[in-house]
Amino acid sequence: MEKYIGKKLDGRYEITELIGVGGMADVYKATDIIDNKLVAVKILKKEFAENEEFLRRFRNESKAIALLSHPNIVKIYDVGFSDKLQFIVMEYIDGITLKEYIDNEKVLTWKDSVHFIIQILRALQHAHDRGIVHRDIKPQNIMLFTDGTIKVMDFGIAKFARGDGGTQTDQAIGTVHYISPEGARGDETDEKSDIYSVGVMMYEMLTGKKPFDTDNPISIAVMHMQTTPERPRSINPDIPVGLEEIILHAMEKNAEDRYQTASDMIRDIEAFKANNNITFGYGKASDNAAADKAEEDPDVAKTQYFSSATAQQEAVRRQQEEYDGYDDDEYDDDDYDYDDDEDEDEEPERRSLFIPIMTAVTIAFIIVAIFFILWLIKGVMNRDISRTKYEMPDLVGMDYYEAKDMYTYLDLQIGDTDYSEWPKDAIFAQDVNVGDAVPNGQTVTVSVSLGMSMATVPDVDGFHYEYARKILEAEGFVCEMKYEMASDGTEASNVIRTEPAAGSEAESGSTIIVYVSKGPNDNAIEIQNLLGKTIEDATKICEYYGLQVEAVDEASLEDEGIVIAQSIDPGEMVEVNTKIKLTYSNGEDPSGTIAYTLSLPSGVAGRFVLDFIDDKGMTRTSSPTINAGYSSSAVVDVPGTGTERLAVVLTNMNTGQQAEVGVYNFDFANVTYTTVREDVNGAFDSVGAFPTEAPTEPPTEAPTDAPATFYIEPVTDPPVYTDAPVTDAPDPVTDPDPVEDLTNPPAPVIPE
Repeated sequence: MEKYIGKKLDGRYEITELIGVGGMADVYKATDIIDNKLVAVKILKKEFAENEEFLRRFRNESKAIALLSHPNIVKIYDVGFSDKLQFIVMEYIDGITLKEYIDNEKVLTWKDSVHFIIQILRALQHAHDRGIVHRDIKPQNIMLFTDGTIKVMDFGIAKFARGDGGTQTDQAIGTVHYISPEGARGDETDEKSDIYSVGVMMYEMLTGKKPFDTDNPISIAVMHMQTTPERPRSINPDIPVGLEEIILHAMEKNAEDRYQTASDMIRDIEAFKANNNITFGYGKASDNAAADKAEEDPDVAKTQYFSSATAQQEAVRRQQEEYDGYDDDEYDDDDYDYDDDEDEDEEPERRSLFIPIMTAVTIAFIIVAIFFILWLIKGVMNRDISRTKYEMPDLVGMDYYEAKDMYTYLDLQIGDTDYSEWPKDAIFAQDVNVGDAVPNGQTVTVSVSLGMSMATVPDVDGFHYEYARKILEAEGFVCEMKYEMASDGTEASNVIRTEPAAGSEAESGSTIIVYVSKGPNDNAIEIQNLLGKTIEDATKICEYYGLQVEAVDEASLEDEGIVIAQSIDPGEMVEVNTKIKLTYSNGEDPSGTIAYTLSLPSGVAGRFVLDFIDDKGMTRTSSPTINAGYSSSAVVDVPGTGTERLAVVLTNMNTGQQAEVGVYNFDFANVTYTTVREDVNGAFDSVGAFPTEAPTEPPTEAPTDAPATFYIEPVTDPPVYTDAPVTDAPDPVTDPDPVEDLTNPPAPVIPE
């Protein structure tokens, strides 16, 4: 079993853990590495892989489940059949079995029982409508989620009831505690056999006991065929009468006396939920002649059972004879005293026939009266149920089988079927108006779609695409043109191929992809100007020329979907399959305000201003005056739109000198900026922001170089320094802040 752990089936399903061991197959937990989800993988045991019968049953399971799609049935994802390994990939259920829940709770409340049973019946009705009989309904095959959802699994021994039909080779298969009488006899089983098993499960849920339970499976099978179970209310008096009737009606020995469909049983349960005091008047027949005979002579029952059983049942019997609980002495004739000689010697006593005749007549009259009263009661109850009115729902657009499962109070019958635009099995008409009051069991005839009609795709290869389009549209198809370079030499504008290919079957009205030649393959492609086009149009143009498109969205003032940038400039020549990045507007506002932060270098002194200048030399914004004596950093709010590259220029307000701090890309839509280049210390040093010792003599000549200009217009009146004394200049030795008191400071650069 452990040999599969760590293996990867079909290069996709990585086995991680053994989670279940069955008679035919082992179940593993696995990871679907493609879809990145947990799955369950059922692998047929090696000893059965060469057995044709087991192989047939294993394959039937995958075939059966593949036809089923219902919220209460475990999904099947994939199947794998080879000479060495056969497996089924199914939905992984993270829950417990209903058996584990029953074992833990012992006796379930009727509300919980009804909640579980209705889900099981809906799953079975879905399967029965598709001709599939489960044949092994038991709590071990029912999974329970923490939210109370039920999922039926293990259709491993299901067969197709609408196939060739059962024979004696369709032997008794399934767990003996829940097997139907006809299944125990080896007769053909159908939907009503599943209903019997549901009744047994319901019995166990509400009583905490199985209806028939001994140490010998053979004896249990015989009891299912011939013994009347103890009434549930005699075990648990809290069970409502109506619910007991439902259980016993589902467990009738004769299949024709049971519920005929799962929907019938759901209908009664729903009626009980609406009125807990309801009774249905289902009569419970006493033991039949076969049961009476079995009480008189168990050997007769044993002989009858084994005469109808198949080879498999004989094998089971031989195995069960080894059980300690199996004892042939219980069928010993010594337990019964038949003295034929004594009976022959004793002469019958002569008696009057009047009293026996009158007694028989009286008993017969009483029996007839009882049945007549029960018949009247049942008729009254049925009329009460039939008086219940429902509002007719709108079934159009629903799947027929889902509607049948959902509206159990309606008798849905298929009338017309036709090909249409509706999906297969979808209802497209109903003969009862929506909103009308309908009684329980109302017959509603619906029209069901067969899906789209199929048509053959015409052969248009080599035709001019306009002519090919007309031919395809005449057949009811929709054409979608795609252009590509022709490696086979097909002339430009002619059809290279279609998808689906010519001659294949496709649904009428479906889309046919027509691949049109752009001419012989030529690697020289000139890039078009795609700015201002919609991303859809730009993509089609690129694909036409054989380019690979990477589309990304960005906030922009342009309308949504308009291309605002392309990674390759128009006019450039590139090769086929070159990747081009197209940036298009997502319609969001690209405006924003970015907080630009600048830390002043240690040791600087003076007053400064930061100007933010665009690539046209225009000042976009300026900072307030930054006094190094009071602040060690500056934060400037820079508003803008979209993405811009701005230069930050530092101006020393004391000297008028300017220098570039750095150049940055500002993304106003995302409120971020990135550095292109930056030299903070160099900028402050260039404008004389680091104090030095005062010169012994004032400068005699004006500086020869004008301040540098960075993406801005030149400063018009740079300050000029001469050797002339400054009028009323404060004494630099006595004035603590000579800069603040300058009567004629250099003219600052005024931001535009």
